[in-house]
Amino acid sequence: MKLLFSTAFIVFTISTWAQLRVKDKAPMQQVDMKSVNGSIYNLNNLKKDKGLIVIFSCNSCPFVVGSDDFPGWEKQYDSLYNEALANDIGFVLVNSNEGKRSQADSYEEMVKHAKEQNYTMPYVVDEQAALANAFGAKTTPHVYFFDQTLTLIYTGSIDNSWDKGRKSDQSYLFNAIKAHGKGKKIKPNTSEPKGCGIKRVVTPPKN
Repeated sequence: MKLLFSTAFIVFTISTWAQLRVKDKAPMQQVDMKSVNGSIYNLNNLKKDKGLIVIFSCNSCPFVVGSDDFPGWEKQYDSLYNEALANDIGFVLVNSNEGKRSQADSYEEMVKHAKEQNYTMPYVVDEQAALANAFGAKTTPHVYFFDQTLTLIYTGSIDNSWDKGRKSDQSYLFNAIKAHGKGKKIKPNTSEPKGCGIKRVVTPPKN
């Protein structure tokens, strides 16, 4: 019974975190996070003149790194980062997998993974999943695209390649970057995030 109670508590707690919605302001704008290159970043100093893209990512999720059934979205990170830079938009990968911080998602493993994958964008540690909790982020990956005032203008998936029943390919994030760069509305501005659940650590209350 104690195990069932603990599990129920963890699920309930995660489900109560508020989800950022389009037109919401980014929380925790000045909270510092350490990058794999040793630099310290926050949302304010990552933002460029036309905004900021935050992608919750990790070292181990098959939706990020790929599998036999899925190519892995990190293969698109460099091209998305370059497109963002070309449109004067900041870009950061955030690792919030606190539950695997002594395993595949340790800082040391992040450094190693970034080097192996030739990441050129900032990749930062979100200690205690604080930023993920503030955003209500669900998955790796989960995209949040903010404008120059750090107001959310797109959230969800990178594209719809996860959907085997799709009738056409939809490059949500790439299209959003292009549209915003040209001063146009982003359509759609929301999609369903797909990936592995972020591995938070929630301590059940003491009896």
